[in-house]
Amino acid sequence: MIAKEVRMDWVIKDDFLSLSKRCELLSLNRNLFYYSPKGESVENKKIKELLLSQYKITPFYGYRKMTVWINEQGFKVNKKRVKRLMRAVGWQTIYREPRTTIVNKQHKKYPYLLKDLEIERKNQVWATDITYIPMEKGFMYLSAIIDLHTRYVVGWDISNTMNASWCITVLENALAQHGKPEIFNTDQGSQYTSELHTQLLIDNNIKISMDGKGRALDNIFIERLWRTVKYENVYLQAYKDVKTLRKGLEEYFEFYNNQRFHQSLKNKTQNEVYHLQNVA
Repeated sequence: MIAKEVRMDWVIKDDFLSLSKRCELLSLNRNLFYYSPKGESVENKKIKELLLSQYKITPFYGYRKMTVWINEQGFKVNKKRVKRLMRAVGWQTIYREPRTTIVNKQHKKYPYLLKDLEIERKNQVWATDITYIPMEKGFMYLSAIIDLHTRYVVGWDISNTMNASWCITVLENALAQHGKPEIFNTDQGSQYTSELHTQLLIDNNIKISMDGKGRALDNIFIERLWRTVKYENVYLQAYKDVKTLRKGLEEYFEFYNNQRFHQSLKNKTQNEVYHLQNVA
């Protein structure tokens, strides 16, 4: 070992031997002497620092959203570069529950009005649903109403029961704050088919639309909202009680409407699109 080290030192320092000859004697590839790996650029290091700090806030963002966000911070990057840097910092994007649709066969059902309908303006169609929110001890129900064109959440609330009067209160608050839609779409749950709920819609000259039985994709937009809320907030926070759940959801829906840009809205926020449009 010592003899080899001495010989290597002699070969490298010998000015009479060409570089190719030295590499030949040492059985080394000449490329090792010509190429030294480049480290990350100063700009890439800054972007990686941004990624690490932003991960604490939006661990649910993928490389597409992060590309938009990083460009908004003053850099000029493409998706391929962002994807590589996210991988370099170890970014891991965070991506069944009790049945909430209980049908009452005695209640009147209404036809589905959204098939082949072009939804092209705000307050044209609202949709609502109920989902189950797990907590450390027990659970709560979450109801939300969204404007289908802008994805804007016009109303929401939580409850430990999912009765018709609660759904009516959520709807009344949304109507008071945002006007009324032309069509209101729901599933065939007993809360929505109840006479009290349907009468509120009829009194406001709102057309009633209900998803067909066994057609889960009819209300796909509200289902996407549930997935987003749960993966971006509920599962990350693991709420312990109703008070912290309500506060946390208030903050999240504020973020969802006003800061979380949407690809289908050309990377604008729901609030920007909803409030910049005039009601038809």
